[in-house]
Amino acid sequence: MNKPVSQTIAENDQARELEMLRALERKVLWLSSWMIHNANHLRPNRDGLKVGGHQASSASLTTLMTALYFNILRPADRVAVKPHASPVFHAIQYLLGRQSREKLINFRALGGAQSYPSRTKDMDEVDFSTGSVGLGVAMTSFAALVQDYVALKDWDHDTIQTGRMVALMGDAELDEGNVFEAMLEGWKHDVRNAWWIVDYNRQSLDSVITDRLFGRVDDIFRTTGWRVVTLKYGTMLQAAFETADGEALRQWIDDCPNSLYSALTYKGGPGWREHLRKDLGDVPGLRPIIEDYDDRDLHELMTNLAGHDMASVLDCFQNIEGDEPTCFIAYTVKGKELPLAGHKDNHAGLMSPEQMAEFQTRMGVPAGEEWNPMAGLDVDTRDLRVFLDQVPFAQGPARRRHAAKITVPDSLAPPKSDKPISTQEAFGRILFDIAGRDDDFARRIVTTSPDVTVSTNLGGWVNRRGIFDRHRREDIFRAEKVVSAQRWAMHPDGQHIELGIAENNLFLTLAALGLSSSLFGERLLPIGTLYDPFVSRGLDALNYACYQDARFMLIGTPSGITLAPEG
Repeated sequence: MNKPVSQTIAENDQARELEMLRALERKVLWLSSWMIHNANHLRPNRDGLKVGGHQASSASLTTLMTALYFNILRPADRVAVKPHASPVFHAIQYLLGRQSREKLINFRALGGAQSYPSRTKDMDEVDFSTGSVGLGVAMTSFAALVQDYVALKDWDHDTIQTGRMVALMGDAELDEGNVFEAMLEGWKHDVRNAWWIVDYNRQSLDSVITDRLFGRVDDIFRTTGWRVVTLKYGTMLQAAFETADGEALRQWIDDCPNSLYSALTYKGGPGWREHLRKDLGDVPGLRPIIEDYDDRDLHELMTNLAGHDMASVLDCFQNIEGDEPTCFIAYTVKGKELPLAGHKDNHAGLMSPEQMAEFQTRMGVPAGEEWNPMAGLDVDTRDLRVFLDQVPFAQGPARRRHAAKITVPDSLAPPKSDKPISTQEAFGRILFDIAGRDDDFARRIVTTSPDVTVSTNLGGWVNRRGIFDRHRREDIFRAEKVVSAQRWAMHPDGQHIELGIAENNLFLTLAALGLSSSLFGERLLPIGTLYDPFVSRGLDALNYACYQDARFMLIGTPSGITLAPEG
């Protein structure tokens, strides 16, 4: 029976799409690798010192980022890119016409593309700065919270187009405590529309990720309300598993320790064959694979992980439904397609000029055409240009949005008192008075505090303005007629975000609130409070928030060196 015409057309479109994405994947791998090579081996260098870059870390994310930016992402989506995949990000923007060749040539030099994506130093396409490990990941969770905050407000604005807040993270970033603090806080606030994609290449800066530790990660995510999706095996390996005794091969890979898998990846076909012969040589159905595959094909099969298999990645991302926060654990190879692949020392390793020359030949890029976006591709470049012009992510307005300024009073009346009062009490009274106003100034203020709301004198403000929650929740004490000075009603109109005791979360929340104008087109006036001796506990996140150019007010109170006297 002949296929329906519509089905044939759809299959042809999918095949064409896959062909274009695979071509772009190769080009992104080439450009990101060449960018680093040029900076270290070709660009004039007065002191002769290593410029650096991360060819292996970039290669592990090439497929995933190509699929995201050229197919999956939409204009409202926001992305925090793994710091060491900065060259991949810049290469993608270059192919989309949003990055200049000059900045690629000057990667990690004055005026060039930054070593880590930066909102303040790179072009506007950078949604979140990354670089202080783990903070960019957590930032996306709080950005999702702020997106809800803005969207649920009854303001005179166009409907907020909800986007996904996406973090591309290295597996070693899960050693950072602030990531888990953010997960707990996100669970308490029922955060939606967050995607965290873990580049599980088994390697950190110095060594190989511990198997025992990472085996618990999916449990932790599920415990805090995340959907966990694992991308482990590519289409070639899945087909091999369907052959006679294929399950034995699957079990062998599942049981293979991270260190051994990485070492064999570096050794290539002969290394795989030696171990497969020893462990599975007596399994009849696997002998054709072990003995008949040449070294290159055997290596390609054994490293066919889903994180590098474009068809598998697309099938996964395209079929995710709903706004449930989702963690993707994508198995990859650090340094995939490079001579550095799998070696535990490859994190900051660089291909030698001889290795780069061989890589250039394999990639089919002619000498002198290294920066040409279309050089070395085996697809019709006219079709590819049409494809690039239609990329969904690139169809929206400028990445940075703008909001009108908020009219702020020229002055605020000082609190009246017939006796001296502390600065802390004065602050609380001023906010209490503002809470009684019915104007845009008062409506745009949002406060937040790490479990010291009452003791930093925000109680009066919260009583009048309420606590933000995606759902309306009654004050049980009030419902039960228990007398309390605090009327903590929770509802979408609330203007205070209550946090647990974690200063990193406070500063990341302030960072996200302070970027609301740029990210979501609605200006907020964020105020955060904490005991000022505790500022030091969150300085990394505070520096990070300032580096984003986020705008907010921080109140350290009681003001002074110690907690007594108050003020």
